[in-house]
Amino acid sequence: MTHRQDPSHVPFLDLSEQYTTMAAEIESAIHDVISSASFIGGERVSRFEQQFSEYLGTTNCVGVGNGTDALEIALEVLNLPPGSEVIVPANSFVATAEAVTRSGLRPMFVDVDDTYTIDLQSIEAAISPRSSAIIPVHLYGNPCDMTGILQLATQHGLRVIEDCAQAHGATVGGHKVGSLGDAAAFSFYPGKNLGAYGDAGAVTFQDDAMAEHARMLANHGRKNKYDHQFVGRNSRLDALQAAILSVKLPHLDGWLERRRAIATRYVSHLSGTRTVEFGSQRSDATHAYHLLVLRTRFRDELIEFLAENNVATGIHYPVALPALQAYRAEHLQSCQGMRAVQWADEIISIPCHEMMTDEQVEYVAALLCAFDERQESSRT
Repeated sequence: MTHRQDPSHVPFLDLSEQYTTMAAEIESAIHDVISSASFIGGERVSRFEQQFSEYLGTTNCVGVGNGTDALEIALEVLNLPPGSEVIVPANSFVATAEAVTRSGLRPMFVDVDDTYTIDLQSIEAAISPRSSAIIPVHLYGNPCDMTGILQLATQHGLRVIEDCAQAHGATVGGHKVGSLGDAAAFSFYPGKNLGAYGDAGAVTFQDDAMAEHARMLANHGRKNKYDHQFVGRNSRLDALQAAILSVKLPHLDGWLERRRAIATRYVSHLSGTRTVEFGSQRSDATHAYHLLVLRTRFRDELIEFLAENNVATGIHYPVALPALQAYRAEHLQSCQGMRAVQWADEIISIPCHEMMTDEQVEYVAALLCAFDERQESSRT
């Protein structure tokens, strides 16, 4: 019996099952690339860039090696003052801050709100003459308050780089994320909603000149083979990954619809629980549910309880960025009291993916309700 057939065994993600739903298309795309012997650049990469750009509603898409490279390339193209401060949320994957640091800039960590995304008031409080940009992270697939962020950026002359690594297909104000800032970075790491079969990424722009600069930067600073106009880097989306992504892209909206339906069912079942709590969502936003994250003061007990019942979980992320060893010496003191730091001990990600059956969703929801009842009864 496969995991998909067994409602009492729920993996956190099931990429093998996803593959079976499109195996013929995937294998045909891979075969075409191999038989053509065109592995770097070429028609398949250009085709996916065009498809993804049209999907997002952006003018330009540049395929790169991974999502971290996408952030670094966006930062370099925007030509921010060396050593200036870039405002980033304290709750994110390390790549958000890492890209800032490696670009010769200084991350300025601010708090998150109850959507788990960057808090608008915290951004405003952190803006100083040293600030040059904001990186709103559409964390877990939940869009940030882009209207407020863009207003602040315009008011203070700041650039906005959207970190869309977890938010393919999410919308805010009727627009897909990745089409709103000066630039946006995407990751196609295999576990993403739109995932390749290896590392891959993209950076998007509305400005043609920025996109051209990014394309050259990612390809050794050149347009033609030996025409190196400036010092660049090597970060290119390969044709195999582009071909796979082109097969997957038409399925993305259907996958997102299924993830949203699962999240809605969870919320409905757990509306009366007192020990498990969902984050909120803005009324003008459409969540992509790359991750479905709960908070509970009994996280370790819940993880153990679900594991005993064959349900996999995750923690995204167990340590707030300014508390990481890489950043704590300079930033830990300033982040005391942040929600992001407190919630790092409470958040837990539960299965919410398009390959889940209704029976598996009901099974996990019932377990969460049973856990809540057990915790409540132990307190009385």
